Amino acid sequence: MVTNTDQPVSSYQLPATTFEWTTEELKHAGYRVVDMIAEHLTGLPDGPVFQPVAQALAEQFLGAPLPGEGQSIDAIFDDFARDVAPYPFGNGHPRFYGWVNSPPTPITIFAEALAAAMNPSCAGGNHAAVYVEHCVLNWFREILRFPPESMGLLVSGGSMANLTALAVARHVKAGIDVRADGLQQIEKPLVLYMGEEGHGCIRKAAELMGIGSRNIRTISSDEHRRMSVPDLEAAIRADLEAGYRPIAVAASAGAVNHGAIDPLDDIADMCERYGLWFHVDGAYGAPAVLTEQYRPQLEALSRADSVALDPHKWFYIPVEVGLVMVRDGAAMRDTFSLVPPYLRTDGSLTGVGGPTWFSEYGFQQTRGFRALKVWMALKHHGTEGYRQSIERDISLAQHLAALVEASSDMQMLAPQSLSIVCFRYAPPELRDDNERLNALNKTLLEKIQLGGQAFISGTVLSGDRFALRACIVNHRATAADMDFLVGLVRSIGEELARDA
Repeated sequence: MVTNTDQPVSSYQLPATTFEWTTEELKHAGYRVVDMIAEHLTGLPDGPVFQPVAQALAEQFLGAPLPGEGQSIDAIFDDFARDVAPYPFGNGHPRFYGWVNSPPTPITIFAEALAAAMNPSCAGGNHAAVYVEHCVLNWFREILRFPPESMGLLVSGGSMANLTALAVARHVKAGIDVRADGLQQIEKPLVLYMGEEGHGCIRKAAELMGIGSRNIRTISSDEHRRMSVPDLEAAIRADLEAGYRPIAVAASAGAVNHGAIDPLDDIADMCERYGLWFHVDGAYGAPAVLTEQYRPQLEALSRADSVALDPHKWFYIPVEVGLVMVRDGAAMRDTFSLVPPYLRTDGSLTGVGGPTWFSEYGFQQTRGFRALKVWMALKHHGTEGYRQSIERDISLAQHLAALVEASSDMQMLAPQSLSIVCFRYAPPELRDDNERLNALNKTLLEKIQLGGQAFISGTVLSGDRFALRACIVNHRATAADMDFLVGLVRSIGEELARDA
């Protein structure tokens, strides 16, 4: 292509775009966003916990045409305020206790914005975000009491954390070069063990890794809804005798159904005895290691080969951010690294390369700056602040459980553990009719969720008993909110029982 070299470069005028803003435009938008955040957070107690998106609005979103011409920032913010902000998931509200979804603390909201403004790729390199993540990992090593040679990553959440950890377990324990040969010609099928209350992402991980769901051994629970260690040992022995290759046990540090913590010390002993990888899914419950009450049950996290933990659950940090920590950092690197040995960085803190790249320790190459919100949160609240807040959530769950146990028309369906309470509305005249109680409580749950005054979830326990489930990971909740929830359940329950 021939260019006109006589044309002065300065005479070419770039078209006006929406991609570059002036300082004034940035401040105008920023101030408006801060105002909306402040109104949202301070107005939460006065609004509904949850309200479904109106059908007309849902159809509007689903049928919206691709924008051709751009809109002004104020018009876009107006659309947000009208069509998005009034319909949140609900987990910011003081009376939201559904699933394991915490509200964010204010500092983490601002951290998200600052991380987005910097927008680094945290695959590796020698820039601040990399060192911030290493700092956060060092802090979690201390919390979990993991050795200096351990390694970790901040990932999207518990599912990816568990998958990453179990991939290292497969690499170490398979007895073959899984990276080169896969599982196509393995002589002894690999076996993974988990409790019947283990999270479904463990099964997904086994399926994705080629172990297969048929090679997962689901271990029954003891009388405390924890993995039965005698049954675990019996299953391991049976598999060894049948020619299988047991590789790992995935224990729970806080089952999401009801909060039970598996006997971690005993399972660690079993894994040592049979040479299995000891993994702990602590996505929900592991932060309770900071508390006085649950530290004895969770101290054995320090014996695990790997741990999954979700800061976006009980550290009140915005989704998404999960953590995986692996005791043998070198094995973690061997599992994922595709960099030839002669090109690996030496972990030096000087030069362009910087520390060993995070992308050598997991599947993801381009990685966001997840660490900033965790770093700021821990600096702002400290472990002592988190200890107090987590203990407060637990005390609220204990208060709720006490209210249920003291009532004549409600029934606990599992022992309260961590911050989860499983119960149902059960007036005396229906106590012996499980089918009617299940139907009543399912309708009750739907009315509570759609009513907007509180939000809880449901689950099934003991095979056939439908439970109302409250999980308190909410630094805004109060004892008065627990009293209100019990009153709401009773009010709706009485109405439904009369009409039944």
